Amino acid sequence: MANFFARVELHKAKDDDYDTLHEAMKQRGFSRTITSSDSKKYRLPTGTYVVENTDATLQKAYDAAHEAATETGRTFWVIVVDWTVGRFSLEQLK
Repeated sequence: MANFFARVELHKAKDDDYDTLHEAMKQRGFSRTITSSDSKKYRLPTGTYVVENTDATLQKAYDAAHEAATETGRTFWVIVVDWTVGRFSLEQLK
């Protein structure tokens, strides 16, 4: 099973454009949250998505993200990476 991160940046976008993108990515199996080692869920930055434990190929995941971005009607860039191990941290200012 594969894991993919996708990052989509919409050019000259409004909040509604990202709402459209979020829904289109969700329909394609991407999530805007990631689960930490202590099972807490954290929201990813805007335009960042993850799909985990999928039988999709990198090309299929890329095509899905590209199609979702196209639905917004905005120009965009998209990158999708395959990953097996990762770490993240949430740093807050005091």
